[in-house]
Order: sequence, then C-alpha cells, then structure tokens
Amino acid sequence: MKLQDKVAVVTGSARGIGRAIAEAFAREGARVVVTDRDGDEADRTAGEIGAAAVAIRADVANPQDVRALFDRAAETLGRIDILVNNAGIGATRLVLDIELEEWERIIRINLTGAMLCSQLAARRMIAQGTGGKIVNIVSLSGQKGGVGRSAYGASKAGLEVLTKIMAVEFAEHGITVNAIAPGPIMTETGKGMHTPETVDAYHRLIPQRRYGEPAEIAAAAVFLASDDASYVTGHTLNVDGGFLAAGLMFPFDPAKDKPIRTSS
Repeated sequence: MKLQDKVAVVTGSARGIGRAIAEAFAREGARVVVTDRDGDEADRTAGEIGAAAVAIRADVANPQDVRALFDRAAETLGRIDILVNNAGIGATRLVLDIELEEWERIIRINLTGAMLCSQLAARRMIAQGTGGKIVNIVSLSGQKGGVGRSAYGASKAGLEVLTKIMAVEFAEHGITVNAIAPGPIMTETGKGMHTPETVDAYHRLIPQRRYGEPAEIAAAAVFLASDDASYVTGHTLNVDGGFLAAGLMFPFDPAKDKPIRTSS
C-alpha cells in the first residue's frame, strides 16, 4: 500500500497505459481520478476499478476542461497529491508530409496539455503544503530520431525537458517531477500505429526482443509516485527493454567467430 490515502489524477486513463496506472495506484491504496476525452469509457473504467476511482471527462487540450477537472477532483476527493500526465496522441507522418493542423493538435495535447495539468496540480499541491508527485509519460521517440515521429517525437522531447524545468522550479515546494519513457508497449493504440515492419524493427533493436506490457509501465509509475522515490526528481526512467542502452547487437560465438585483424 505504497500510496495509501493519496489522491491521484491520471490523464488519458480510460484505456491502455493510463488505465494500467490507475488500476495499480488503486491497488496501492490511492483514490484515483480516471480522466479522459472519452467520458463513457472513463466511466466504465472507473466502475471496473471500483470504489477507489471516480471518472471525470476532460480534454487536456482545452484549458476550460483542465480547470474544471482539477476543481472537481479537489471538491470530490478533498486534495490532489499525484498527477500522471499520460494523455497523448500520435501519428506516423514524415516531416515533408505533415499538415500544420495535425502538428499543432499533437503538440497541444501531448505538451501543452501536460503543462496546463501540471500547472494547476502544482498550484493545489503548494496550497496544501504537503508536497506532491508529478509523473510525465514521455517516449523513446523524443530521445531518438525515428522515421515518421516528427510531431510526436518533438512533443515528447519537449515534455522531457519540461520535466527537468518543473523539477527545479517545484523542488522548494516538496514536489518531485519525473518522467517515464516507455519502449513499444502492447496497447490497442500501439497496435493501430505499428505496422508489421515496425514490429520487426523493434524486435531487432530491443535487447529483450519483445514489446512491454502496460503493467510494467504502471509499476514504474507507482515507484515514482511513492515515498520510495522521495530523492528522485528531474529524472527520466526508461522502461524499454534496453532499447536506449543498445548499440551494435549481433550473434557472436567466441568459439567460432574470429575478429578481423588488420595490419598497420
């Protein structure tokens, strides 16, 4: 029960990684606000989690929705201790092809929406005087140059830097701010975006040779939202099967494979 009696807001938590985080937080003793643009799905998820969860519909790209979300969350549950900025969208578009409207929509949801939520959550945490935890879901696409990840990668890179800035600015108030960078995760959204070629490429590049599960991201979020991570702030935790760490990988048998020797 690492999050006993804490109140957590998890954006984009009707399904996928966000839902797994909401479920894990509830198991660890938190009361959870399940919030999503899809209000019906948020209601369904909160109902399945049980008495520890409430659903509030909100579009994080809409400032009025964000204000209403945090007002209602505080009125309903009394306080806000944890925020997870998970809501996000993506598209596979080359820089030469992406339309400005789509670029701006992705940036607005993934980066601006996270900033708006963090701003309002931090103000409430400061007013409460008991500190708090903010966890941002970023991405490998914000750390590496991937084909077709123009707007998505830029938004996640921006959020990773914003994580560090907020960690510095909020430290004096007892608020830690960290990020999780998932590798490819087996969610419905991922299945929709990833072609067979994408899946093959990931399997070649990831030392563990597999996609991750939403529960593995949720476990990292529990750690960063708990007192176990009290001295961790401004950090990005990659949960990616070794993808970021990997360099040259190939089968090598020292009994058979001999290095190529060159003379000088």
